[in-house]
Amino acid sequence: MKNINMVDLNGQYRKIRWKVNREIKKVIKSSSFINGPIVKEFQNNLQEYLNVRHVIPCANGTDALQIALMALDLKKGDEIITTNFSFASTIEVIVLLGLKPVMVDIDPSTFNLNPSLIETKITDRTKVIIPVHLFGQSCRIEEIINIANKNNLKVIEDNAQALGSKFKFSNSEKQMLGTIGDIGTTSFFPSKNLGCYGDGGAIFTSSDNLAYKMRGIANHGMYERYYHDEIGINSRLDSMQAAILNVKLKYLDKYNQRRQKSADLYNQAFKSIDKIQTPFVESDIDSHVYHQYTLKVPSEIRDDLAEHLSLNNIPFGIYYPLGFHEQKAYKQKFLSDNDFPATNEIKNQVISLPMHTELSRRQINYITDTIVSFFK
Repeated sequence: MKNINMVDLNGQYRKIRWKVNREIKKVIKSSSFINGPIVKEFQNNLQEYLNVRHVIPCANGTDALQIALMALDLKKGDEIITTNFSFASTIEVIVLLGLKPVMVDIDPSTFNLNPSLIETKITDRTKVIIPVHLFGQSCRIEEIINIANKNNLKVIEDNAQALGSKFKFSNSEKQMLGTIGDIGTTSFFPSKNLGCYGDGGAIFTSSDNLAYKMRGIANHGMYERYYHDEIGINSRLDSMQAAILNVKLKYLDKYNQRRQKSADLYNQAFKSIDKIQTPFVESDIDSHVYHQYTLKVPSEIRDDLAEHLSLNNIPFGIYYPLGFHEQKAYKQKFLSDNDFPATNEIKNQVISLPMHTELSRRQINYITDTIVSFFK
């Protein structure tokens, strides 16, 4: 059995390398390395895949969030409601722009922002809600949209971990995550469900006005060369990465299905172990694309389980060891641990197992047998 990796990008590449190499050679031959025709082609293909009016490619997922916020003409001190449990990009851009992050505790079942707590945080300075579709699992976005509409707020979906996931509304209609709020953002970091071979990101919207503004912001505030109408940034998806993504986009649904099948095998193996809680799925299978496969185990044995995995050469991840309210860079003195009981509990219980498109049945059996033996 080959070594087990948290992510096997090399194995995935080997299966499509002739297509990827062909497209990279085309870019090199064209010498159109920045804003080349392949970027536009990928943009159009992703628009069609998501069924959204506009995709704005950019340099990375963090820039995507920053550009989205910059497009909303917010003022210093305006409040942005978001989750307390995510990767730092979500809160980082809020602080960098002089806005005020207002963190909300999570739903302990899904690890996503808890909609039932949002309205208690809304003030007259609140302008935006940023839900994160964490680990590939859809937020309860319909509830969040209803709260935003009721309070005249904008919604930016941080969809860096859930591209290809669909939300099922109460009327049974489905819509791609990232296209439901006013703006959606994603990352093409290599380990993502749709990842390039470097940095990359994109922004989604069906608003013509917002799309126009965000395209300008991403290009130094220019709509006409050397005429700067906005304060902008330099954030472009380069042609090489667009070429790679254009190949991999065709496989995204298949990749996500592979992840879902691996998750099913994990679930079956752990279903009889009372001390393991497998990932909760909010809706049907389309709503979770398993960017991470994250278990909950009792906090008093989590670190022992991690050591057991290490001793058996099984990689794992702890996503995330702290809530934002505890991070040195973002700690706010007026917040107390009492504001985040779910985060404080979950951070000591979560452990993520290898999850990628190249996991074999044999590898999954080894991982699950090793974990089951720990609990015997």
